[in-house]
Amino acid sequence: MSSQTARSLGVLNLERGAKAGDSSAEEAIGTFRRCLDLPLIAETVAGAWADNVIRGDPSLESAYVAAAQRLVERGAVAITANCGYSIRHQAAVAAAVRVPVVVSSLVVLPSLLRQLPSSAKVAVIAADATCLQDDLLGIDDSLQRRRVIIGGIEGGTLWRNEMQRPPPPTDIADIQAEVSTCVARLLAEHPEIAALVFECTAFPLIAPAIRRETGLPVYDITTLCRLAFAAAA
Repeated sequence: MSSQTARSLGVLNLERGAKAGDSSAEEAIGTFRRCLDLPLIAETVAGAWADNVIRGDPSLESAYVAAAQRLVERGAVAITANCGYSIRHQAAVAAAVRVPVVVSSLVVLPSLLRQLPSSAKVAVIAADATCLQDDLLGIDDSLQRRRVIIGGIEGGTLWRNEMQRPPPPTDIADIQAEVSTCVARLLAEHPEIAALVFECTAFPLIAPAIRRETGLPVYDITTLCRLAFAAAA
C-alpha cells in the first residue's frame, strides 16, 4: 500500500485501449517516465481518447475531475495530463483538488510572453493546430495574442496514429522530422520567434534535438511538471 500513498506526480491518462495489467497501460505515460526523474502514478480518464480530447468534448469534464480526485487520494501532490488539449478542463480540475494542476503546457503562455521583449513572438507547436482556438491560450489582450504564432503537424504520421482507437506507437524519428519541419517553416515566416511551446505530450522526447537545431528555449509539459512538483507541499 505504501506505493499508493507515496508523494507522486499524478498523470491523467488518455484511453489507450489497454486492459488492466497490460504493459501498454504503462506505455501510456512513457514520455513522462523517460523525461522526468519523478515518482509517477496515473489514472485513465474514462472515455478520453486523443481524437475527442483534441477536438473538444465537454462531456469528459466529470471524468477528468473524478480521475484527478483518485490521483490525490493515491498520493499525488501535483497533477498533469498526457494531452495538451486537456487545457479545456484545467479550471474544473484545479477547482476540484487542492494540489497544483498543470494539465497542459499552454498554461505557461501568458507568463512566457511577459518574460520576453514586447517585440518577440512565441511559437506554439501543436499536434493539431486546427483545433487550437484562441480561448485555449489564456490570453485576452489582442496585442499579446498577435505575439503567439501557432503551427501544427496535423495530417502527419503521429496525428494519423493518435486519431485511431487504439493508437499505434509512432517512431520518435517521425515525430522529430514532423516537428522540425513545422518549426523551420514558422521561423522562416516569423524570425521574431524567441521561444517555442510544445503542446503535444509526445514532443518532450524530441525537445533536446529541437533546442540544438534552433538555439531557442523550448517549453513543454515536463517543464511545468518539474516546477509544480518542486513547489508542492
